Amino acid sequence: MKKAVDLIGEATADGAELIVLPETFVPLYPSGGWGKEAAAFDGFDELWERLWANSVEVPGPLVDQLTAACAEHGVHCAIGVNEREIERPGTIYNALLLIGPEGLLAKHRKLMPTHHEKLFHGIGGGGDLEAVDTPLGRIGGLICWENRMPLARYAVYRSGPQIWVAPNADDSDSWLATVRHIAIESGAYVISVPQFIPKSAFPDDFPVELPDYKIFGRGGAAIIEPTDGEVIAGPLYDEEGIVTADCDLRSGLHAKRWFDSVGHYSREDVLLGEIATAPEVSASQINQDGPCANSISPTRTSSSGSKPAR
Repeated sequence: MKKAVDLIGEATADGAELIVLPETFVPLYPSGGWGKEAAAFDGFDELWERLWANSVEVPGPLVDQLTAACAEHGVHCAIGVNEREIERPGTIYNALLLIGPEGLLAKHRKLMPTHHEKLFHGIGGGGDLEAVDTPLGRIGGLICWENRMPLARYAVYRSGPQIWVAPNADDSDSWLATVRHIAIESGAYVISVPQFIPKSAFPDDFPVELPDYKIFGRGGAAIIEPTDGEVIAGPLYDEEGIVTADCDLRSGLHAKRWFDSVGHYSREDVLLGEIATAPEVSASQINQDGPCANSISPTRTSSSGSKPAR
């Protein structure tokens, strides 16, 4: 948390008004390099205790530290944390916090932990998929591979984000293609922040054996503009650092003159109805069985005589 506060100050000195830090920056991202071993029932109790003890209550004293830093510098900060529930010990969530000088503005819990992350994190409820008005513009976003979820993206798009924050753990070229597409699709600037995690970042008494990697996440922070999906800062790989860019929000407005995915280009009148009522299913069946009933099969094809698509 001290590092987060220091980085807020450092970025502010470089002219930043919005500072975005990576997914589960506090206190730890469960890297696939070692996290998959938690699938065994034994061997992870000490790590789990320490992860719980070092996770963040929202609201709570660690959030207060970030609020104080934002107030001192007059800035906003989006940060990924492991969130523990205040009411009881138990589940930890992968959460994205948006904090301003006046305090916590928004909290989003990741809808679906990715692959091995399911061994560490609960699933989010989904009632927090919206952008927030700030003096810097409307800020929204999703965590890591949630950004691959078309319906999750669309839910946030409907609240009109102008700046899209994407804390993540993906350092691949394909990820950069994803966030470039989101910038074009949303009409928002995208701030993509993967972790840079060298082995030296782990304490000497880390309670789980680590594989012999020098790097567990090579970073790749980047900022993308919304008209052509151009990368205007970064990507910064294989080192710690800060990327910055000036974001003229008029660019998003100009982009939406051509393509507004939740406005003149949305066709919700056609497409939402198609999603709710597939051709084989009547509205009464959906009302009776619910949208997740087997009456709408993900392997069904349009022709009853053809083989299922796989």
